[in-house]
Amino acid sequence: MSSALGIINFASNLTKVAGLQDYRSVGAISFLGRYRVIDFPISNFSNSGMENIHVYTRWKPRSLAEHLGTGRQYNINSKRGRLHLLFAEDELDSLYSNDISAYMDNIEVIENSCHDYVIVASSCMIFKQDCKELLDQHIESGADITLLYHSTDNAKEQFLTCQTLELNRQKGVLSITPNRGTAKNRQIFAGTYVMRRDLFIDMIKKAHNTSAMYSLLDWVNLMCNELDIRGVAHRGYFGSITDFKSYYDTSMSLIDLKTARSLFDPDWPIYTRTSDSCPTQYLEGADVKASVISNGCRIEGTIDHSILSRGCIIKKGAVVKNCVILPDVVIGEDTVLENVVVDKHVRINHIKEVKGTPEHPGYVKRGDHL
Repeated sequence: MSSALGIINFASNLTKVAGLQDYRSVGAISFLGRYRVIDFPISNFSNSGMENIHVYTRWKPRSLAEHLGTGRQYNINSKRGRLHLLFAEDELDSLYSNDISAYMDNIEVIENSCHDYVIVASSCMIFKQDCKELLDQHIESGADITLLYHSTDNAKEQFLTCQTLELNRQKGVLSITPNRGTAKNRQIFAGTYVMRRDLFIDMIKKAHNTSAMYSLLDWVNLMCNELDIRGVAHRGYFGSITDFKSYYDTSMSLIDLKTARSLFDPDWPIYTRTSDSCPTQYLEGADVKASVISNGCRIEGTIDHSILSRGCIIKKGAVVKNCVILPDVVIGEDTVLENVVVDKHVRINHIKEVKGTPEHPGYVKRGDHL
């Protein structure tokens, strides 16, 4: 699929994953113990045969840059393909810091690409998508732009920080609006655009020259009456990481084996950076139920419906329930954790109970010693 350039956008200014985003970009956040959020869009591109991928970042780039490295772990052709990490120059808190500004900062790289088409994906969405099939649908339809969406009947409770597509009967996009939780049935925009590269470049320049405050989403929405913009439905598991609660809920949902099978497919691997570590040790007193456990852990306590990342230690008598534990965390003896996300390098030895609720999960910040 050499005719499409893959672009992975950074999270919008509306995305606020409280706590976790203080230390890294959304794409670099640990997910399901062994992955990062950005592994999913990159794997979609790689599995679809796309060999040139641009990843944009602006906020706390070190963690993302270390994880991506040369991109070899994503099965990209080492001779013809390449993964580029590109940076935005504007400050995060500026109203003018958006994807259009980042594309303008790197416009020569886009212009020098030899690809006919561009597929832009979000770095904060979790789903499986054959991009070759999506590109074929786009070309066959004759549309100027194709937008991927996911239909849901639970929009009052979920995807509240996402955008929605208003479609006509022919799947033409009439407008793009925020999901305000006022209706159950919505078409949630999956953050994925398909268009010709020359149109993409033209839109970037026109939007930037009109006002540097325009984002790509804003400009595409403005063009709904001028261009032929159509929606294509995504099918299968769909999750979004747009705030702290959605990160927690998405993580918890994939502990269920049936749900996880709708995302993970042996024929569509999710690539990630691997590390050499020993198998997890389950010592006397260990009791693990319905959980995702990564390598390199040592467990003497109870783990119930939780996610344990690499290199964690759960000591004797400790109870971890409905939690997401990031790498290199130590939970001391007889400590009880429930409905919390624990960031990297935390040590909990003195405080014996840390609890949130399913509606308001708690967060223990990175490197904290309690």
